[in-house]
Amino acid sequence: MQVKIDTKEKFHVITIHEKEISANMTEELNTLLLTFLESPVRSIVLNMEDIRRIDDNAAESLILIQQRFYELNASFVACNITDELTAQLEKISLLEMLNAVPTESEAYDIVQIEEIEREYMEDENP
Repeated sequence: MQVKIDTKEKFHVITIHEKEISANMTEELNTLLLTFLESPVRSIVLNMEDIRRIDDNAAESLILIQQRFYELNASFVACNITDELTAQLEKISLLEMLNAVPTESEAYDIVQIEEIEREYMEDENP
């Protein structure tokens, strides 16, 4: 799987340069994304601008990965989802489960807001 990783101060931007994520790429996708939970900068913005199709099982796995990030107090935001992929995710009722925004800039904002919320909650519950 071809990816570009851009590390920012509070998150990584992962851009997948594939037209399709097939079922046999699911394990590689899991390994790639979940590895970031072990790093000091744990939040992810997943840029999906090149993806036109995703296997249903890989899409379900992406939702589980997102849930895992939030369980461990890290952000996971998808952005730049193509119209084709949006239609597919809607068809299998997964789009509404994915924390997704239209642009990478909006994804940055979500990660920053969630980081502030986590810091606030820590201060409230020491």
